[in-house]
Amino acid sequence: MIKLRPAEERGQFRIDWLDSRHTFSFGHYYDPRHMGLSSLRVINDDRVIPGAGFETHPHRDMEIISYILDGSIEHRDTMGNRTRLNAGEVQVMSAGSGIMHSEFNPEPEAPLHFLQIWIRPQQQGLRPSYVQKDFSDAKGVTLIVSPDGESGSLKVHQDARIYQLRLTGERIELPLQTARVHYLQIARGELKLNGRVLREGDGAIIEGESRLTIEADNPVEALLFDLAA
Repeated sequence: MIKLRPAEERGQFRIDWLDSRHTFSFGHYYDPRHMGLSSLRVINDDRVIPGAGFETHPHRDMEIISYILDGSIEHRDTMGNRTRLNAGEVQVMSAGSGIMHSEFNPEPEAPLHFLQIWIRPQQQGLRPSYVQKDFSDAKGVTLIVSPDGESGSLKVHQDARIYQLRLTGERIELPLQTARVHYLQIARGELKLNGRVLREGDGAIIEGESRLTIEADNPVEALLFDLAA
């Protein structure tokens, strides 16, 4: 079964410096039909104007992943990290027992576009940690997040994997484990998923499917979440 989550049906929060679209309930947006999928709790599609961002705020017991599409993020946290992420880079912050951090667009002119993803950890009260990696040169299907850091991916404390799809003029077949659930999020471009067209911002819940056929006539970038049922 494939159930589409159209981009225009997502929640929206908009202020002078931020335009955010919420796949799942978050902040002021609440819909009991969309509270997450398995351990996946949040996919926020955020656009931040130059020089603005999220002031220092707390998190705990959540795996927080930032996937940079355009522009840059300047990250600071109470572990002493002060880093910058550019387009193509991915950050995993395990909030664990508690952490404070801020995220800003440091550019004077260029807007920031990124996906912020939250995954619930298997265990609470873990020691906070932070890591980032550049995947900008990766093509095709690339594992970017996993529970054990396999194949150079970033580790999260959960039975969850995230694959980056960067395709151009390709048709690929992806085998799936039917005992697991999957979510596909289109970051930009469009593709056909088992013959159904998905465009930028669209998502799809995938359950009970043993294989996906993905066709991309033009450049497309997407994330595929592989989650415990």
